[in-house]
Amino acid sequence: MTAPARAETAPGEATAADSATAEAATAEAATAAEVFDQLRRHLSPKLALTGSFAGGGAVERSAEGCRITLSDGRSMLDFGSYAVTLLGHRHPAVADAVHRQLDTMPVSSRSLANPVAARAAARLADYLGGALPRVYLGLGGADVVEVAVKLARLATGRPRVIAVRGGFHGKTLGALALTHSPLYRTGLLGCAVDVVHVDPGDADAVRRETASADVAALVFEPVQGENGAVPLPLHVLRRWCADAAAAGAFVIADEIQCGLRRCGERSVALAEGLPVDAVLLGKPLGGGVVPLSALVCSERLHAPLTADPFLHSATFGGHPLSCAALPAALDAIEERAPHGRRLSHLLDEALERLRARHPGVVREVRGRGLLRGIDFTAPQTAGRVVMELAAAGLLVSPCLGRPATVRLLPPLVATEADLAEAFSALDGAVAVAGRHTTTGRHTTTNGRKDGHAHP
Repeated sequence: MTAPARAETAPGEATAADSATAEAATAEAATAAEVFDQLRRHLSPKLALTGSFAGGGAVERSAEGCRITLSDGRSMLDFGSYAVTLLGHRHPAVADAVHRQLDTMPVSSRSLANPVAARAAARLADYLGGALPRVYLGLGGADVVEVAVKLARLATGRPRVIAVRGGFHGKTLGALALTHSPLYRTGLLGCAVDVVHVDPGDADAVRRETASADVAALVFEPVQGENGAVPLPLHVLRRWCADAAAAGAFVIADEIQCGLRRCGERSVALAEGLPVDAVLLGKPLGGGVVPLSALVCSERLHAPLTADPFLHSATFGGHPLSCAALPAALDAIEERAPHGRRLSHLLDEALERLRARHPGVVREVRGRGLLRGIDFTAPQTAGRVVMELAAAGLLVSPCLGRPATVRLLPPLVATEADLAEAFSALDGAVAVAGRHTTTGRHTTTNGRKDGHAHP
């Protein structure tokens, strides 16, 4: 059979199509320029600068799964987003659940009973095994850090909290007291909570502190996220928990970044058998679609709030749209958990190969599950790697409090091909960083200028 002849293109048609494409590109560029101008004028010039570097002058336009589409049509693989997108972007089951609630009742009266919040709390308590039956629902991670510390102080009548060096628990004033890095407290004379920070390798630290002060609670991240994916020693945590309990202090595991299968388990602390009074969850709890956080705790810790539910409340706490997302998010996380374990094994192998290939650039690799940190020889080297990765179409999360470290946060929905693509880009970026000096201005592989350690 003879193939049909191709239609002749009229003289002007190709030019018209090209012109339409050029006009669309010009419009997108103008929109991006307007966004950066608004960021500079109304938010912060530094936000405009960092966003421009990361997107090469483009802005985020849409996202699905592991991919973000930029305003200039380019696609980026998202292994960052600061641990929020464990299920990728716009997971269909989560988005559908939120859409259904939006069409029914998107906000609560705050006077009548909220069935969506009640069901979400029951589901979350059951998800963690039922030993921690009480739940407080917030929006951001700092929300639940604040309420956990507040309840611990009220329930014990004691003022002091023990936190861990390298820990990150938020930037609101109370949560900031627990956050170790002085970077976030610059210009503040003090914080509202009496906190002492202990060394993560000092097994005797909690015994000493509880002997010399009235301690209300011990708060720790089983795997420190902002500090570069650092798992705390299990034998130290066991000793700390026992010593805190013996002194009548509450034990609070902040798993806002490392929980919900990010590090393999629903709760790292509970899976390791640590006798905690509370687990804090957030980031991916809303399925990467809506903001949601939670304090899941014992009856004893929750007692002040059980007695007076208005002791700590927020207008948008237990928000119906967020709570509608929770069951769908937990279902999706559990469905992908076996695949997450497979990805974790592949990460082990790929990171070790990277370290072996670039011994003069990569100092250390570490982490657990889908939360990994790569230490470079200098902050400038890490910044160079982040910029090269952005130019190559891979987003990662820098560690602002540990600037020589870059975090990899692949989602559960990533494929093995996505992982291979990410490590191909990473290998190339590290090779480029190794060939250049670590001071002064550099040019990335796509020609952009980089004069900053972190964009």
